[in-house]
Amino acid sequence: MVVVLAAVCLVSSALVGGLYALTKDSIDKVNAAIKSNAISKVVPAFDNVPNDEAFESLGCKVYPAKMGGSAVGYAIESVATGFGGPVKIMVGFLPDGTIQDISVLSHSETPGLGAKIDNGEGAFRVQFQGKNPADFKLAVTKEGGNVDAITASTITSKAFCKAVTLAYDAFKNIAPEEKEVPFNLVATPAQESAEPAAESAAAPATEPAPATEPAPATEPAPATEPVK
Repeated sequence: MVVVLAAVCLVSSALVGGLYALTKDSIDKVNAAIKSNAISKVVPAFDNVPNDEAFESLGCKVYPAKMGGSAVGYAIESVATGFGGPVKIMVGFLPDGTIQDISVLSHSETPGLGAKIDNGEGAFRVQFQGKNPADFKLAVTKEGGNVDAITASTITSKAFCKAVTLAYDAFKNIAPEEKEVPFNLVATPAQESAEPAAESAAAPATEPAPATEPAPATEPAPATEPVK
């Protein structure tokens, strides 16, 4: 009997493992597509591949969006615990910390209530757009914040705010050199050093000093007569 049970368990494990191996690639591709779609929704237009340049910051995954080599935004993935389980979101920040938009990646909140945080339900996430957490408190109004909670879904609303806060903390932790200012907004050191040189080159040439007239020759002193 023990041998039979062991054999059944072995076969079952093999089947589950095989099924996982067969579906893993498909699942990974679907998740990658969801993230790529979310990134494109929450940051300005970019010409790089954020997934290829992703890095970690305070436990959050950061996807830098660049145009012409300069950063135009950061999509940051974060998660907090809601009423029904994890609430995972993608928050898009501009280089100055302003929230461009937020996309919900996954959640298990109650349909019709907490589920209103979802991308297609209600306007809950819209109130975050264009706000900078430096002067917009990421907490529900009942706790002194600036966020209007979803009716009868305070726990979900607080979890959403928590996830945004974690993303903002990760953004602030990014090294200053990573937060590049778009090249067309600031002069490079080479440009700055070239400007004085150009000004000096364009300065009018100084006029030569006028030639001085030669001093008149002195006349010889008259000869003195001899004393008689």
